[in-house]
Amino acid sequence: MRGLGPFLRDAWRLALPYFRSEQRWSARGLLAAIVSLNLLLVAINVQLSYWNRAFYDALQAKDLESFWELLLLGRYNDKGVTPGFCLLAGLFIVIAIYRTYLSQWLRIRWRGWMTERLLTDWLSERAYWHIALSAGSASAHGTDNPDQRIADDLRDFADDTLSLGLGLLSSTVTLFSFITILWTLSGPVTLLGITVPGYMVWVALLYAAAGTALSHMIGRPLAVLNFRQQKVEADFRFGLARMRENLEGIALYGGEAQERQAANGRFSAVVKNWRQIMDRTKMLNAFTSGFDQIAVIFPLIVAAPRYFAGEIALGGMTQTTGAFRSVENAMAFFVHAYSSIASWRATVERLTAFRTAIDAARAAPPGVHIAAGGHGEYRLDGLSLALPDGRPLLGTQSLALKSGEWVALGGRSGAGKSTIFRAFAGLWPFGGGSIAKPPGSSLFLPQRPYIPLGTLRRAIAYPADASDYSDAELRETLDAVGLGHLRDALDQDEPWAQRLSGGELQRLAVARALLARPDWLFLDEATASLDPQSEAELYALIRARLPGTTVISIAHRPSVAELHDRRLVLQAEPGGGSLRPA
Repeated sequence: MRGLGPFLRDAWRLALPYFRSEQRWSARGLLAAIVSLNLLLVAINVQLSYWNRAFYDALQAKDLESFWELLLLGRYNDKGVTPGFCLLAGLFIVIAIYRTYLSQWLRIRWRGWMTERLLTDWLSERAYWHIALSAGSASAHGTDNPDQRIADDLRDFADDTLSLGLGLLSSTVTLFSFITILWTLSGPVTLLGITVPGYMVWVALLYAAAGTALSHMIGRPLAVLNFRQQKVEADFRFGLARMRENLEGIALYGGEAQERQAANGRFSAVVKNWRQIMDRTKMLNAFTSGFDQIAVIFPLIVAAPRYFAGEIALGGMTQTTGAFRSVENAMAFFVHAYSSIASWRATVERLTAFRTAIDAARAAPPGVHIAAGGHGEYRLDGLSLALPDGRPLLGTQSLALKSGEWVALGGRSGAGKSTIFRAFAGLWPFGGGSIAKPPGSSLFLPQRPYIPLGTLRRAIAYPADASDYSDAELRETLDAVGLGHLRDALDQDEPWAQRLSGGELQRLAVARALLARPDWLFLDEATASLDPQSEAELYALIRARLPGTTVISIAHRPSVAELHDRRLVLQAEPGGGSLRPA
């Protein structure tokens, strides 16, 4: 964890943009209303302090009339106005209700704005992909579990920033409001021949300062522990999500024991770190509980000499002790909020690291330059590719893929064929040279198609909007690719990635291509899960339905390669592979 100054600057940078955004006036208005309500609550507490003095003075004097006046609507005479408890309590309840309501409203609006902004930045310029490529490297701090940072950390940041900020504001206003009362009521004390005015003020300040210092000493490790807890919790949750997404594979392999062992291992990390948090929290709670219990009786002990000397009445005694508690509580804000501050600091650190990773990914210069203007062909000019660790994958290559031709790319597994496709798509930053991209649309179909959550209609239309195609178009396309049995399931919302077989998923991907009608279609073993006859039928369907589309395929089967006009082979070599005609 870094120092306090950098941490506060990071928190400020995360919080400020919302209040300068297009929602700034509503955000500032809500914040101003919440702050005003908090100040009103402090004002009522100050008024309750004076009510408390008058009420206990009435009890001491056995003044029944004043007792009922002060209990109900208040006492109004030539000595001044003292609102009754019922009136003050009613106002307090109404203000507290709307302070909470408006705080919740501001939190969800703030979280919504930050979520939309962070999602946009994460998905823009494929920052999410570049971050994923660097995950696990020494420079990848802040890239783990982006789902948790967007879903949980943003929620916690908005909640904790607002609650801690308002708590600090209320404590500050309370301190200055009650310190004047306490100074007036406490009077002087003479110690070692030195007269100290307002002695209870100094006692309260020293008591709170000592408590804050000791709380920091005891609770300081909690920030690091909370940071780590968020990570191990996210790792455990991600592992369970991965199991859910791959249930069939686990069942087919009979890998239940391995999955249970892995899940238990991740949960053990959760428990181990949680135990450390428990131990540290126990120490902190032991101190704060003792601190709070002593604070109940401490002001009575300090004020008792003046009471028994007859210098103050019972009401003055209770007002003095109440003011002491208010000053002490305000000064001890960090004592009582230390655990929350530690958790908030861990959240700020995680969001700042994620924000930095996104900015770095978007600002990183591309290793392979993608240029427009291929004049009807994808042209590789001095293209070279490498692995993330720097090992060469493809030596310097120059060639052209002409519009209208069908090209098959072959080679041994692991030679780098899919990486070449990623370079064509502008997804591979490790390398050099340039790729001239022709005008027109391109569509890439990987071996394992991505199926978004939602209806079958959305899955077929992806990445286009489902409303772009009519029911008749979707059903006819399903029939064409051999998925006619699903034609009446367009609006069923099911886990289609798990329900459909590998071959059905690849047929669904081909259906997307037929609907999208791209100018350039890249197939990365996109039909490998099908039998040879079905594979040939789908290629024939693509040629018939998309006569103007250029098709570039990665294929291992000779039968697939024969369906293309030209064949290239990627041959692995020590200094980087080379593309050669077959």
